[in-house]
Amino acid sequence: MYTQTLRPRRMRITPNMRAMVRETTLSAKDFVYPIFVVPGTNVKEEIPSMPNCYHLSVDNAVELAKELDELGIPAVEVFGLPEYKDADGSSAWDMTSPVQRAIAAIKKEVPNLMIVGDVCLCQYTTHGHCGHLEGHYVDNDKTLKLLQKVATSQAEAGADIVAPSDMMDGRVAAIREDLDAHGFINVSIMSYAVKYASGYYGPFRDAADSAPQFGDRRQYQMDPANRREALKEVDLDIAEGADIIMVKPALAYLDIVREVRDRINFPVATYNVSGEYAMVKAAAANGWIDEKRIVLETLTSMKRAGADIIITYHAIDAAKWLKE
Repeated sequence: MYTQTLRPRRMRITPNMRAMVRETTLSAKDFVYPIFVVPGTNVKEEIPSMPNCYHLSVDNAVELAKELDELGIPAVEVFGLPEYKDADGSSAWDMTSPVQRAIAAIKKEVPNLMIVGDVCLCQYTTHGHCGHLEGHYVDNDKTLKLLQKVATSQAEAGADIVAPSDMMDGRVAAIREDLDAHGFINVSIMSYAVKYASGYYGPFRDAADSAPQFGDRRQYQMDPANRREALKEVDLDIAEGADIIMVKPALAYLDIVREVRDRINFPVATYNVSGEYAMVKAAAANGWIDEKRIVLETLTSMKRAGADIIITYHAIDAAKWLKE
């Protein structure tokens, strides 16, 4: 008779045994919750393609921030829809725009909550691209000057972290230079260093009204087929002064998250993007999946892959489930 001496199942035999040997743990402290702020007051309108996510006026954004703080979620990332748009997206650095007002109001009312400002131009430009246009080409170096204005305006409003998501070459160095020149030496940069030109962004563009009016963003966002290029982008952004490195999207790019984690000694973030969220919500609404189990398993996979920070629309639900 065969003598069975190797029995890994011993380590799975009871809940407490599984807890003792668990290699990856998930906590509300891992999460950043994205919000979308809009002009007006007392606005709370559900985003059709993102159930349980809302367009919020500044007053309601503050109330949500209080809830996040009570749940133990340490940070919020602020996106916004402006009152006006123009060719260069000047409302992105207007201190009276919803993002800047929301950052200031949240910092005043919930001072311990970390605030991340998204630094991009797509939702602020009339054409929906992420920078200054010359014809149908996004001019990289002219765009850098605009991104400096956006980042510094968010720092002035009270952002703890600015997160450039535009994928222009050299933007981390340009933003770091301008922040330091204005005295914001302790404002961190979370770089969207590895941002793929992904089909998973669809619902976000609905939420942020940021779809390009022509073409797409493949001239500046990365080809989903590329792996080595991701590591090059990471190296460049670290050399330019990034404090945190992000991989976006998350679920289809966990191999990249792991490679980045193994390569650098900087915090790694990943963005559990709108399309990933919407697919789960749609399947759950149809009764096809156990939403709680799927969400916690998915977020754990991101942590296991090496992410220190997970930006996710599931943050509120997940934080509540983790308390159960």
